[in-house]
Amino acid sequence: MNIAQTQATAVMHELEEAVLSAFVGDRSVVQLALIGLFGSLHVLIEDIPGLGKTTLALALARSAGLSFSRIQCTPDLLPADVLGLSVWDSNQRQFVFKGGPILANFVLADELNRASPRTQSAFLEALQEGAISVDGTTMPLPEPFFMVATQNPQNFVGTFPLPEAELDRFGICFSIGYPSVEHEETILERNEVSKPVLSVKNVANPEVVSAIRDLVRFIHISEPVRQYILEIVRSTRTAGDIKLGASPRSGIYLQQAAKARALYEGRNFVLPEDVEALAKPVLAHRLVLASQSRMAGKQAGALVAELVSRIRKPTGL
Repeated sequence: MNIAQTQATAVMHELEEAVLSAFVGDRSVVQLALIGLFGSLHVLIEDIPGLGKTTLALALARSAGLSFSRIQCTPDLLPADVLGLSVWDSNQRQFVFKGGPILANFVLADELNRASPRTQSAFLEALQEGAISVDGTTMPLPEPFFMVATQNPQNFVGTFPLPEAELDRFGICFSIGYPSVEHEETILERNEVSKPVLSVKNVANPEVVSAIRDLVRFIHISEPVRQYILEIVRSTRTAGDIKLGASPRSGIYLQQAAKARALYEGRNFVLPEDVEALAKPVLAHRLVLASQSRMAGKQAGALVAELVSRIRKPTGL
């Protein structure tokens, strides 16, 4: 299926309005989720319970017309509970594979860091290769495949820190935060007699989402902008406050995110401002700070912003 650039941009904005009819919060949060969906970048949301993470994910899945599956992670969740398993079918006299909840277009892994490390590892192949392996057989996941995971702050009871390899597979990470007074009043009004997420307008379907993802890949990025991305990524590896800098994968993800943002803005080319706006949500969660930085109370997001401010943006494009 082919889709024109203007049509793709219009769909992205229609999806944004549809999601905001149920999710009450900053528009920038919805924009990041859209960039993740259409940039083929899985999203990690770190925040306390009750701020609308599930509402955001469900509203986005409904408006995009994608099959939705929610996995509630707990310490006793097993890999088979995620991937599925082979069970004996007495009629066919053979083992038959019964797929798990991971086999959906849109998967919400709620409170991912409450799952044990063994179960967390079940998500790695899905996040990177878009496939799962069960009983020695590798199966592709439905297309398009998109995963939103939430995690509680690490000081919460019963959490297992996500390992660096898993964090690196999430393209975008952000927090929602407490709502403003006006937003919280709107939340109370909308939820007085019904659940707004149940009436979210359907805007797209899996074919449209896949077509827009294909279009994003062909958004033009000039050599100066690509060098700008490289400078930002490589600066994290030499900064004294950072123990483990960004991987080459993060540069790929930053480029994909910038292309998706360009399409959202109605352009067929990437500007340095696209890269600058997305450096923090793409890079911060995959950095490991030096011990002295952690003790000083420094935050990865602030360090990324500081590094970006030191790098000259290309001009005259």
